[in-house]
Parts: sequence; C-alpha cells; structure tokens
Amino acid sequence: MTQIREDLWQTRTESPLPGLTTHAYLWHGPSGNILFYSPASDADFEAIEELGAVSAQYLSHLDEAGPMLARITDRFGSQLHAPAAELDAIGRHAHVDVPLEARRYVDANGVDVIPTPGHSDGSTCYLVTGVDGEKYLFTGDTMFPTGEGTWSTFLVPGRGSAAELRSSLELLRTVQPDVVISSAFDGDTAIETLGTGRWQECIDQALASVPS
Repeated sequence: MTQIREDLWQTRTESPLPGLTTHAYLWHGPSGNILFYSPASDADFEAIEELGAVSAQYLSHLDEAGPMLARITDRFGSQLHAPAAELDAIGRHAHVDVPLEARRYVDANGVDVIPTPGHSDGSTCYLVTGVDGEKYLFTGDTMFPTGEGTWSTFLVPGRGSAAELRSSLELLRTVQPDVVISSAFDGDTAIETLGTGRWQECIDQALASVPS
C-alpha cells in the first residue's frame, strides 16, 4: 500500500488483463475505511487489515466485479455499494448490500454518489472530502489519464452511450475536485492533483475523446 494523503492509500499496481493497469484506493472516512474500486488480487489484504480493514466497498461499474468481491466481504465483513443498473452482472460475484440509483449528496459514509452513465449503464463517480478539506473525485473508467498528460474516456463497442457519456462529463464539470483518481489508467499514474482551471481542461480533453 502506498500512502497518497494522510487519509488515503493506493493498492499496488496490477494488470488483470493485457494492457490494463489498475489500483484500488482505501480512504479513511468519518465512519471507517472505504475501499473504492476493487483490487485484482488479495496481495494487499494484510496491509489493509493493519490500516483498520474495510467497512464498505464502492464499485464504479461492472468491470470491477469479479471473485475478489466475495473475498473482500468474507475477509473484512464490509458492505458492498454498487450501481443498481448493473446488479445482475455484479451480483453474480457477491451480494450488493446497497444498490445505488439516484445521486446521494453525502451518504452515511461521507460519500457523494454521482451516477455518470456512458462508459456503462451504471457507471458511477464518487466525491469525498479528505482530512485536509481536499475534495477527492473517484471517476472509475468514466474518465482516466493517458500517458500524454491528458484525460480521455472509452466506449466499449456495443455497450454504453456516447450521448450519456457527454452528459455525464458535463455533470462532472460542475464538480470542483482538488484530486481526481481513476481506476484503470494509461500512463504512470491514475491520480492528478489539479491546479487552477485544470479541471475544466480535463473535462474538455475527455469530451474530445468521445466518438461522435
């Protein structure tokens, strides 16, 4: 585990599929440790246990579902929060305790749930306030950094909607994060700490990558 902020840790880099690199993130929130996304292995379980385990896990979309979901629940007794639109796909791997549908402006775990369909029907972003007042935005695959220093997005052929993705990115434009964190990424890191005006540039870059 790599500590990113006083209250935020990143799991090791993993490649569950060729060309795909991912992290999960452990955030120490007001009601316990929250795991965003899903690690591809149990290699960091001991380190997570030492940091206080996991009280809840939040998935951004169905691509993060797999056998690790049940192993996380079994190990830590955590509650799984996941998009309601993708319960069938996610539920094959683990029981979803809290299906997420509409936007929730800061739930009991301190998480602002922001549905952002487009990459998939249930794609969801999460915004939290860190211990120093910084806003961390977890974007899943709705948008991600490239190796060229820009942000992009991706539509899976035969799945998702370009129109919905554009609308979701415009919704994210209204959010003002200080740190933005994707799950999968193409480059050296999934994280960017934003300077003044940078977030609007990131949104514009991601919008330019949406197919017409």
